[in-house]
Amino acid sequence: MATIIEFSLPTEEFALEETLDTHPGAHIEIERVVANSPDQITPYVWVRTDDFDAFEATLEDDPTVEEVVMFSETGEERSYQMTWTGAIDFIVPILTEYSGTITHADGSADGWDLRVVFPDREELSRANEAAQESGFRFDIKTIYGSEDDRGVQYELTEGQRNTLVTAFEAGYFTVPRETSLSELAEQLEASHQSVSERLRRATGTLVESTLITHSDGSDE
Repeated sequence: MATIIEFSLPTEEFALEETLDTHPGAHIEIERVVANSPDQITPYVWVRTDDFDAFEATLEDDPTVEEVVMFSETGEERSYQMTWTGAIDFIVPILTEYSGTITHADGSADGWDLRVVFPDREELSRANEAAQESGFRFDIKTIYGSEDDRGVQYELTEGQRNTLVTAFEAGYFTVPRETSLSELAEQLEASHQSVSERLRRATGTLVESTLITHSDGSDE
């Protein structure tokens, strides 16, 4: 059974310490992560900050950032593909040696909060032992099985899950609708465009993880 661990760690143990210290109001949400090599990862992230020009200038000088490509802009958020190196020494083995998958990560000047899914408790134990031996500093919040969190099962980020649940409970998906997108955005304390984008991304993720099958090319 898949096992999930949620933990927090300081920015110096992961990435973007310099950037987040310089921009304490910035918030970063990782949508997915790809491990490229033993010392490099490529996260796809959404960023909220008051000054994107200054934020991007700081990214260029951040020692943990090797490359940054902006994908899109939705009002108060921008999406980026980044390449991180440096202070990610233990995160890469989590993904490559211990079969972990980062399903959620939020970063700010206060540190990082991560949720990682392992195929079973044995792999999690092996990763935890290696972390302790390497001196990797982190604070475990909770450990639980995948059947206890459907958001994890369907690969939703915490922000996507919260937006979908809030929209459902407010009657956004009923016919006729009991709330508007503007009212939903006000409830979530986000912009109209940001909530719209997050709903579309969350819906796409749900469809892909529940309805889409990978065909082998046959018509059977």
